[in-house]
This record gives sequence, C-alpha cells and structure tokens, in this order.
Amino acid sequence: MTNYTDQKYIALQIARIRKQQLNSDQIQAALRNIVAAIDLTSLNATDNGGHIKDLCEKALSVENPGKHIPPVAACCVYPNLVGWAKDLLKSSDISVASVAGGFPSGQTHLEIKKQEVQFALDQGADEIDMVISRGKFLAGQLDEVATEISTLKSLCRQKHLKVILETGELKTAENVKKASLLAMHSGADFIKTSTGKSQPAATPEAFFVMLHAIREYFDETGKKVGAKAAGGISDAETALIYQQLTKEILGERWLSKSLFRIGASKLLDDIVVKIK
Repeated sequence: MTNYTDQKYIALQIARIRKQQLNSDQIQAALRNIVAAIDLTSLNATDNGGHIKDLCEKALSVENPGKHIPPVAACCVYPNLVGWAKDLLKSSDISVASVAGGFPSGQTHLEIKKQEVQFALDQGADEIDMVISRGKFLAGQLDEVATEISTLKSLCRQKHLKVILETGELKTAENVKKASLLAMHSGADFIKTSTGKSQPAATPEAFFVMLHAIREYFDETGKKVGAKAAGGISDAETALIYQQLTKEILGERWLSKSLFRIGASKLLDDIVVKIK
C-alpha cells in the first residue's frame, strides 16, 4: 500500500489534482453536487433565534428545480438552537445537525458531553458533530478518546455521528491517519477536518490523508464512512478541490450527502451564482 502520509507524495498528488482541467459540464455537475453536500453552518457566540431563522430561510431558498439546483444537506447549529431549526425546516428534507459534546475544545468530562449530545438529540437533531479531545489524543490516551466516541455514538444510534479531528492541531499526517482510523473503529459515521475555530482549519493535505484512511478502513471492513471538510472553505474553486479529491480517492459512490459533506457559512452564495 502507498504510504499516504508521506509529505512529498501528498504534495505531488494535491498539485496534480489542482492542475486537472474540467470542462464546463463537469464543473457545473460538480458545483451542484457540492450544494447537495453543504452543511450550512452558523456557530457564532451571537447566534439567537433570529439568526437561525435567517440561516434556515437561506437554506430553504436554495433549491431550484429549473436550474437543477438541489437543496443543501443540513443546517448546523448549537444545541440550544436545534429546536428553532427543526421547526423551521420541518417541511423540508434538510437535516438539522448540532455541534455537541464539548465543542470546540473537547475539554469537558464525558458525562457532560453525554448530557449535551442527549439534549441536542431530544431537541430533534438528526446529526451530531462531536470533536475529539486533542489533549488526550496527543498524550497517547487513545483508549479514552475511543471510549468517548463509542459512548456518544451509542446515544446517537441510527443518527449520524460526525467526529471532528481538528487536524490543524494534530500537526502531522501520521497523527491525522491515526485519529481517522481510531474514530472509524470507534463508530464514527463521518470523519471531519475541523471545527472552524482553530487555525489551520481544513486543508486539502489533511483531507487527502483522511480520505485514504477511509479507503483503508473500507478495504478492511467493508463499511463506508463519510468525509466532511469544514473550516475556511468559502469559494467554489476551493470546494472543487475537496470534491475532486473525494471522487478520485473514494470514487463517485462517495459523492452523495450520506458520505460527503462540506461545512460552510459563506460558500453557498459563491457557488449558486456560478451555476448556469
């Protein structure tokens, strides 16, 4: 198997993806696919019911059958605002995702994480985005990190659990690989790059490693795990890189909202104006 954590190999492959020339039809199809993968997100300290109303109305306004523009995948909010979003989106197929379980630092006790995740689920969340404890991971307390993930997944049951790795704080490609495989073996339905609250956030290099880890896990177990890029993805050109990486490494079967997501707050506007 290729050493997909080798820095030179990663750089060469990312450069090759960036140089790929797509024709106009391919670009338009990819942009529509990205819209369908977007978790439209508002995670600000100033968020309130009015902000979530605006977010959900924006999400509901996107779908355009005449231009073959699909609805976004989800709206992602804090747990205390899940009820607002759930009510506003009740007549749509747009899911409500919630960051829960000590977001964004992961620095709280597992019992508190469980209570917050359960609260979000009780409010109607369809998906939970949790973040690993990077402090424990970097200290080598891998069993504790695995237990936290599996415990929160047990609360989610059939609902998707997305596990945020915060790859910028993991520092090395080897750590990104290790965290990806750990999360998947502990029950993650998705692995996600970042919270958007730490820099660097999403990078193609980290996502490249995550996608290869997903492929390795699939080859080993036959289980499909989704990939989500989030944090600083604000223009169509950047989003296309993540979409093309997913398509090339995992194949078109991964390009559905059940297996591919992009978390964004500003990206949607830039993509919609470019769809013809």
